[in-house]
Amino acid sequence: MKMRVLVYGLNSWPEPIGVGKYTGEMAAWLAANDCDVRVVTAYPYYPGWKRYAGYGRWLYSKAIEDGVTVVRCPLYVPARPSGAKRMAHLFSFAVSSLPAVIWQALTWRPDAVIAIAPTLFAAPGAALAGWAGGARNWLHIQDFEVDAAFELGLLEGGWLRRFALGLERWLLGRFASVSSISDNMCRRLAEKGVAGDRVQFLPNWVDTNVIRPLDDSTAIRAEFGVPADALVALYAGNMNTKQGIETIIEAARMMPADADVCFVIAGDGPSRTGLEAMAGGLGNVQFLALQPTEKLNRLLNLADIHLLPQLAGAADLVMPSKLTGMMASGRPAVALAAPGTQIAAQVARFGLVVAPEDPAALTAAIQRLAGDDGERQRLGIEARRIAVQTLDRTSVLQGLRDKL
Repeated sequence: MKMRVLVYGLNSWPEPIGVGKYTGEMAAWLAANDCDVRVVTAYPYYPGWKRYAGYGRWLYSKAIEDGVTVVRCPLYVPARPSGAKRMAHLFSFAVSSLPAVIWQALTWRPDAVIAIAPTLFAAPGAALAGWAGGARNWLHIQDFEVDAAFELGLLEGGWLRRFALGLERWLLGRFASVSSISDNMCRRLAEKGVAGDRVQFLPNWVDTNVIRPLDDSTAIRAEFGVPADALVALYAGNMNTKQGIETIIEAARMMPADADVCFVIAGDGPSRTGLEAMAGGLGNVQFLALQPTEKLNRLLNLADIHLLPQLAGAADLVMPSKLTGMMASGRPAVALAAPGTQIAAQVARFGLVVAPEDPAALTAAIQRLAGDDGERQRLGIEARRIAVQTLDRTSVLQGLRDKL
């Protein structure tokens, strides 16, 4: 008899990046590997913060997608997400999805309920669903949204922070297993009171057969309209407050004209318009649209060097989901991260690490790699090796299924 798994989270397929990508891939893989899977989620809207065409607005829907039964719930999506609007957005999903996840638990009787955070607002519903359906409860944390909201200034107030962290601690205690995506984030779970035997390491993964090094760099550059003779420093992903992409633009401004480096920024998000205005007049910065999934590998192979910016306040509160694809593409990276953080430890194995929000240091690191073809090749080979050995999708998700 197939194991029944109910996945509950705000974001899922067809969102091509971020949490939604991994939630959708998890559900599809489990369904293809001897599990009966259902997903309760929202209508897709990320990273552009706009509902995708073809999806309803204020109605529930149910459909079979990639062998998975998907129940979609309505929610409020602000066009310009501020701190308060984000809270309303998350709360709207928690409210609209609660009856859906409880109904699935009571009528379908899953063996396991996997809740994905963000959003932690939905965690009470997940805990209640697991209890009502007699299922094992599992909470998977992609980022510590409570800590990040205060560290990045999206929320303020000492009393509010104490209340939010106390509530988070109580919610974490309602799950049989709590997992996260890096060693440091798992240690943070222990600091938040999660017992060691309940903490699980579940890294983000990559399909290393799909994301792989390609040799046709000239054709790829022509495809994306990038100069054939320039060295490409690529940022590909969401454009939001916690990315720190402004540092890339400042580094481009500092880069000497004779360096022949093209900074490519690809993706979408609420910060894109401001970033484009900030880069106005810079001839060495080029913006690309968010690419469809089938073109992701070619986009990643556009890079000679991948860029991984991060605001200092977000260190070890998130582990950028884009990192796995960067590694699998077989290219070196430059990360902006403080010593001792998980990002710094990981990227130091296949690239360079400089201080967060330091455009001069970023410029120097790019120039160093730009001038050393052999070092770039060596680091790229190491990035690919680590991805294949430790982050392959089949290996990671097989481990999850075995634990379930």
